[in-house]
Amino acid sequence: MRITSTSCICPVLVCLCFVQRCYGAAHHGSIKVTRNQTKHIEGETEVHHRPKRGWVWNQFFVLEEHMGPDPQYVGKLHSNSDKGDGSVKYILTGEGAGTIFIIDDTTGDIHSTKSLDREQKTHYVLHAQAIDRRTNKPLEPESEFIIKVQDINDNAPKFTDGPYIVTVPEMSEMGTSVLQVTATDADDPTYGNSARVVYSILQGQPYFSVDPKTGVIRTALHNMDREAREHYSVVIQAKDMAGQVGGLSGSTTVNITLTDVNDNPPRFPQKHYQLYVPESAQVGSAVGKIKANDADTGSNADMKYTIINGDGSGVFSISTDKETREGILSLKKPLNYEKKKSYTLNIEGANTHVDFRFSHLGPFKDVTMLKVIVGDVDEPPLFTMPSYVMEVYENAKIGTPVGTVTAHDPDAANSLVRYFIDHNTEEDRYFTIDASTGTIKTAKIFDREETPWYNITVAASEIDNPGLVSHVTVGVRILDVNDNPPELARDYDVIVCENAKPGQVIQTITATDKDNSANGARFHFSLDEGLSLNPNFTLRNNEDNTASILTRRRRYSRAAQDVYYLPVLVSDGGVPALSSSSTLTVRVCACERDGRVRTCRAEAFLSSAGLSTGALIAILLCIVILLAIVVLFITLRRSKKEPLIISEEDVRENVVTYDDEGGGEEDTEAFDITALRNPSAAEELKYRRDVRPEVKPLSRHHLSSSLDSIDVQEFIKQRLAEADLDPSVPPYDSLQTYAYEGHRSEAGSISSLDSATTHSDQDYNYLGDWGPEFKKLAELYGEIEPERTT
Repeated sequence: MRITSTSCICPVLVCLCFVQRCYGAAHHGSIKVTRNQTKHIEGETEVHHRPKRGWVWNQFFVLEEHMGPDPQYVGKLHSNSDKGDGSVKYILTGEGAGTIFIIDDTTGDIHSTKSLDREQKTHYVLHAQAIDRRTNKPLEPESEFIIKVQDINDNAPKFTDGPYIVTVPEMSEMGTSVLQVTATDADDPTYGNSARVVYSILQGQPYFSVDPKTGVIRTALHNMDREAREHYSVVIQAKDMAGQVGGLSGSTTVNITLTDVNDNPPRFPQKHYQLYVPESAQVGSAVGKIKANDADTGSNADMKYTIINGDGSGVFSISTDKETREGILSLKKPLNYEKKKSYTLNIEGANTHVDFRFSHLGPFKDVTMLKVIVGDVDEPPLFTMPSYVMEVYENAKIGTPVGTVTAHDPDAANSLVRYFIDHNTEEDRYFTIDASTGTIKTAKIFDREETPWYNITVAASEIDNPGLVSHVTVGVRILDVNDNPPELARDYDVIVCENAKPGQVIQTITATDKDNSANGARFHFSLDEGLSLNPNFTLRNNEDNTASILTRRRRYSRAAQDVYYLPVLVSDGGVPALSSSSTLTVRVCACERDGRVRTCRAEAFLSSAGLSTGALIAILLCIVILLAIVVLFITLRRSKKEPLIISEEDVRENVVTYDDEGGGEEDTEAFDITALRNPSAAEELKYRRDVRPEVKPLSRHHLSSSLDSIDVQEFIKQRLAEADLDPSVPPYDSLQTYAYEGHRSEAGSISSLDSATTHSDQDYNYLGDWGPEFKKLAELYGEIEPERTT
């Protein structure tokens, strides 16, 4: 077989062909294959091989992106069986056969009809076969071959990840790596230089450079300063064909930002500052701000302010605002223009985060001097004390002096001061003050036992400037005087036993006094001396603010006297001494041997009647049981009721079921239902038989005439009215049903309901006049009528 190809540059042909020859542009290489030998053209030596088969296939090559007007020639197939007489037919199958690749079935020439793109498909696998044109029988076995798409440089390098954004610290060393960029080329990297990419920098010099082979971008200058320039735009180009002329290229942009480092120390714009602060400034308030500039950003610009020396370090303090990085000057102590008119402060501002790599650039702190000028302000009067405490006795007369407050003008003018009381509370109205001297006096009579302490607010203002007012708190303590007599601590229930002995203590008493301990803590007890000597009881003063009641005789009798009254006199130790008299009630009771009280007056009555406590409880229990039996009996009597209807046939309580079947229309003995179906057949108005009706019944003649003359609607209304007016109806709802079918027709009823109870007087002779259809019916009734007559 002979194979002709358009290319001879693939080294693979050495493995598949025996001899390959290249010609000029107007010739093609050809290989002649026989079963016994292969002969090279132009008289080259012959190489003998073992015959294998009639043809050997090679790879074909076709250039991509062919844009010519004619189909691109790919190669030629030729079988040894082809004698050139057209008897051999070549068939091509496989990928793209018939659409992309076509073959001349006579000559075996293969052409490409479309422009191919290697980046979409690199090769095509096809099958070829030579058959006899006349018999369609294969002359050679089907064989497979490949058509490879040969690459051309038709794809430019691309940066798939661009554009890039990257940062690098300022002041970096030259050659510091910034970023590595990579461009990809879709061309065949194994063929030629179409995919061999080199990098170059188009924009960004002399600050940055790029490695031609790796694409690594590096800094090209020493100590690039962010404060001088922060942003850079670098354009990188990637070119294929190893950068040769005619190669394709692509570019991308790399945006590089220099990040900050702490390479700039803070600096105050001025070395001397001056600040005016009025003396009225409040302690703790901010009185001024100061700021040192730092060219760095972020944490590299953070700083702290301190007062390092000066005569105002104890009066002022400084703090740092983290947001604005300003020093906030605050007042620690109050200012007084009359005492000191100015202060000098040395303020230092230093970075909190120092990078020691740049310590050679100088100390990262700065100092400035601040002079504070204290401004004179017309201040309100100043009291000599921050608060006052005064005292006055209770029951003092109105207008009694309590004390004096003093205030003066702290300014150099030393204006006169006016005093007054703010009447904001009720307590402020209990006192008055002299406007000139500040003397406070009482405005009411006080009672210490009611309110022992008062708080008032005194104000002072300058006469020349009443708007400047200062205030001070004055506490007034009410002193006690002995104006309350002592009293017994409580109402005592004193008991003496009948078997008491002389000199026995039956009660210990004590007293209270509303006055304080200085005037009423010492109490003296005694019996009322205005009375004669008490023969029954005596009192002993214990000298500890208590007293004991003692018996004077042996045995006391309840029967003779069950209650004794003992007057007691109590006096305090105040000046002058006050006293009060109280009466103790002493009851006589029966006691056990150990002194426990057994009974007093109420129990004595029961004992005299001869009834013990147990007997009394038993009597009460019997009475309760009898009452319970009576109540139960009455309840049972009331709960028993007679039934309304004793009959077992009460329709409300009994439903009677009959399982007997009726005899149909012929069964007329059980119940006559004619009255239910035809009102005219009703014999008479039925009434209850268990009670006597009070309504006059309607006569049979009247009922018949009424039923013949009214329709069913009026008939039902009449029945309803009778049921509503009947006072003898049962005390429960009842249901009355009227199933009236209507008035009698002219032809009469053909029902057999009437036939069982009444004799028909109907003449059926007229049925003979109705025609032959009713002849049989006329004969039937004509026969029955004589029988009934008979």
